[in-house]
Amino acid sequence: MTATLPVQLNADGRYTLIICPQMHLKSQVEVISGSAWQGFRRKVCLLVPYMWPRGSVGLQALVILCVGLLGLERVINVFVPIYSRNIVNQLSAMERWRTLAITVCVYVLLKFLQGGGVGEGFVSNLRSFLWTYVQQYTSRVVQVRLFAHLHDLSLRWHLGRRTGDVLRSIDRGTSSVNNLLSYVVFSIVPTIADIIIAIIYFVTYFSAWFGLIVFICMFLYLTITIIITEWRTKYRREMNTQDNIAKSKAVDSLLNFETVKYYNSEGFEVRRFEDAILKYQACELKTNASLALLNQTQNLIIGLGLLAGSLLCAYYVTVDKFQVGDYVLFGTYIIQLYTPLNWFGTYYRSVKDDVNAGDLLFTEGRVDFQNVCFSYTAGKEILSEVSFTVMPGQTVALVGPSGSGKSTIIRLLFRFYDVQGGCILIDGQDISKVKQNSLRSYIGVVPQDTVLFNDNIRENIRYGRISASDQEVEEAAVAADIHHKILSFPDGYDTEVGERGLKLSGGEKQRVAIARTILKSPRIILLDEATSALDSQTECNIQASLAKVCANHTTLVVAHRHTGEVLLSFVNAIACAYPIF
Repeated sequence: MTATLPVQLNADGRYTLIICPQMHLKSQVEVISGSAWQGFRRKVCLLVPYMWPRGSVGLQALVILCVGLLGLERVINVFVPIYSRNIVNQLSAMERWRTLAITVCVYVLLKFLQGGGVGEGFVSNLRSFLWTYVQQYTSRVVQVRLFAHLHDLSLRWHLGRRTGDVLRSIDRGTSSVNNLLSYVVFSIVPTIADIIIAIIYFVTYFSAWFGLIVFICMFLYLTITIIITEWRTKYRREMNTQDNIAKSKAVDSLLNFETVKYYNSEGFEVRRFEDAILKYQACELKTNASLALLNQTQNLIIGLGLLAGSLLCAYYVTVDKFQVGDYVLFGTYIIQLYTPLNWFGTYYRSVKDDVNAGDLLFTEGRVDFQNVCFSYTAGKEILSEVSFTVMPGQTVALVGPSGSGKSTIIRLLFRFYDVQGGCILIDGQDISKVKQNSLRSYIGVVPQDTVLFNDNIRENIRYGRISASDQEVEEAAVAADIHHKILSFPDGYDTEVGERGLKLSGGEKQRVAIARTILKSPRIILLDEATSALDSQTECNIQASLAKVCANHTTLVVAHRHTGEVLLSFVNAIACAYPIF
């Protein structure tokens, strides 16, 4: 049971928490589809099992107590404005000192319990302290289940894992669960409850007009916040892209310091860097302006709501329908209601993708490795300040002895790992700053060790592009020189390949993998000794097919023999390039 509970194996080789106990391990990064609210609701459903600790009556009692305290806070939030009104009315009516003193004492007690409406009162502090036990339970369960699952994984996985990444993923995942639980239970749900209670209260004790004013203001506030937050995301991404470009220009200029000196181009490089900074600052200005627009729009909505309600309340006071204290109550209640909404944008962003991780803007397909350093284990450096450039549409062969870093280059470019020094750029964009799903949608990989799913050949090829038609699948098989072989099987494309594709020969599996990559139609192609398992005749056929597929595509080939236009020979993690003739 525990083996399927806690984690999801991402395409980058890392693990993401699976919060729902009934979900199984998946092989791709989860992409939340639909609207943001649908994604939010799905995440809340995944968190539900961790809100109710099973098998612990004491913790369940604490959960009930915390929910009770949360309800008490909602009640206090209603009575604080009421007692504020009572004090004003009693002062206006010149009530006796004893009566006024009791009202003031009750008001101060409520403010002590409430904490000024900012979540710092006695009740909220007590609730936060008690909830710590539930948070510890959640952290313990998640980490223990993750740890148990790690021990259930194969030896092969453990030989290839990076302990630091695994531990950091566990820590970040556990923290994310607790943070999201806190946001949902103690911020989002209470805020929505406060809005509903306020509407009901004003409709019941004031008039339907006041309830309508509160409803319209809250609806506009939340809606505008979501719309503007979504809209300004593009400016954040553009700003991050320009920041990457500026840094890339600086690094590129400094790496080519001697060339700059040879041609007396110092002034040109400085001006080019300044232009990049100006473009970044222009994007930064848009980002800050959009944030200011969001804040001003929120303030405008709050101000208009407060103005409409205050004018109506003042009118009722002048016609003796309300007392002066009712005016104070309305203003106090509305301001108290708006205070937690100031953080709504933060709560909303916390359940979305990080805006700093933008999509890869693919233009030409230029690949730059700039002073890349990487090691699987401390003290054994695989790549040391490796720098090279693959121009758009160019085919590059990575040739060298085993352990020299050829396959590591492929893994880093596909972001199975992140570099430990330097950076990797595609069209001037640091791949560590873009979404992995966006990056990998442009890259096709044919690995040396091909693993097929326990399904038929057609579906294994179709895995390269799930929406592909049967005709497109067969065309990819033809390009990979396996179509006629498939037709020779009794069941043709419906032939089951068995567990890990063991019913097929090594060469057949490799050709299915090549067909799968061809079907994906990637812009950058990575071949990790893709023809190593093939006989000479098939290898010649495959290479001819690959030559057509790779034409006008940026291609990196890991091979023991010289192929391609440019050779990168890896010796002691140092790359040198020269043409092959």
